Amino acid sequence: MTTDALAAPSTSVVRRLRAPFRWGVATSAYQIEGAASEDGRTPSIWDTFARVPGAVTGGDNGDVACDHYHRMPEDVELIADLGIDTYRFSVSWPRVQPGGRGPINPGMAFYDRLVDETLARGVDPWLTLYHWDLPQELEDAGGWPVRDTAERFADYAMLVFDALSDRVRVWTTMNEPWCAAMLGYAYGVHAPGRRDFGAGIHAAHHLLLGHGLATMRMRDAAASTGLDVELGITLNLGNAIPHTDSAVDYDAARRADGLGARLYLDPLLRGEYPPDVIADLATRGVEIPIRDGDLDAISAPIDVLGVNYYTDSVFSGVDEQGNERDADGAPVERRVSRGLPRTAMDWEIRPEGLTTLLTRLNTDYPGTPIVITESGAAFDDDADDSGFVADSDRTAYLCDHLEAIADAQDAGADVRGYFAWSLMDNFEWAQGYDKRFGLIRVDYDTMVRTPKQSALWYRDAIALWRQSDLGQ
Repeated sequence: MTTDALAAPSTSVVRRLRAPFRWGVATSAYQIEGAASEDGRTPSIWDTFARVPGAVTGGDNGDVACDHYHRMPEDVELIADLGIDTYRFSVSWPRVQPGGRGPINPGMAFYDRLVDETLARGVDPWLTLYHWDLPQELEDAGGWPVRDTAERFADYAMLVFDALSDRVRVWTTMNEPWCAAMLGYAYGVHAPGRRDFGAGIHAAHHLLLGHGLATMRMRDAAASTGLDVELGITLNLGNAIPHTDSAVDYDAARRADGLGARLYLDPLLRGEYPPDVIADLATRGVEIPIRDGDLDAISAPIDVLGVNYYTDSVFSGVDEQGNERDADGAPVERRVSRGLPRTAMDWEIRPEGLTTLLTRLNTDYPGTPIVITESGAAFDDDADDSGFVADSDRTAYLCDHLEAIADAQDAGADVRGYFAWSLMDNFEWAQGYDKRFGLIRVDYDTMVRTPKQSALWYRDAIALWRQSDLGQ
């Protein structure tokens, strides 16, 4: 199918986006690489968790994933052919440092080749150091709930930084520490599958501490060698919306916002944990394990805040039977019909929520450059005989969320880029291969990659922006 048969990019949207603006795609190591035991790589917590019966839809795992480890040049060529200027990828900790301790591993050579390949294709590498694949040996020693893991992460970060900082300019320490801490340690639906709320809060603090320790060490190393780098972190954020205008629902939304957003934003950008969150945790018998110097490290200056936005959530202070929750009870996310379309993940599509979020960040944490480091949607793709997917739903999602960014820019938010999640269909964590987010379809039987309608739309939108006055 040619692009003539596809809907043209909306000039009214694309032309509004102000420079500087990066156009990117994002992936993560465990979701696409495969080669789970090659070149000295040892198991991560996801290798272990994916083998727990019932943990992942269909009993899937990432042993092969998209076989990116063996098809990397082909995948980078696809990125370049779409006109994308930035590729956000993550490094597999157990591939670089098996067991989470010791010297660098020969598996590091893969990322050396990847960086060279992207640069040769005119694509900027944007490196994420941690996207949830903790070496299993460190989990066995206590995982993120223990302080030592933060120290180990800083050591690992420097191994990668020393190897690639001569060519990689932008570094993200952590991807979505809320997910790693709460889904992994508090609620048990992600690796390592623990169900201990207190352990989740301890993990959140140590993930932030690991970020801070690594940021300070990378900053010092860059200064000593004269390297020009940008350092940051990526948070998954949304708006916590009260189910009704009742006081209990508003308080539930406040508590949800505190645990989901301000628990991370405030220490990172203000150097303190929110007092109301500390009080809420105390009612549940949980204390954040802060030591002297921790908040100074966590609030080490960053150059960019990555924001992953997919949807908003509605919260209530009552249970399904209408009974008010105890004050120390967790806020209840309520699935209510608001007449909005939903993705295959059953997430509401609400692009105006992205505008609301970005303007809120600009108001509450002024002076922080933001890049949307993930945004996208899973749909029930229907491929034709050639493998092409006419995903008008995903194309509309991209268009509407880019418009939401333009609206936020108009309101004063300093937003400098949009990275579509994901470059290609992949192993989608607890959903296995059942949910497809990719701009590029992957046939998991043959590993053939086929750009979808959304990929071609994105390509044309990027080209149009570059031709516009704002894109010059």
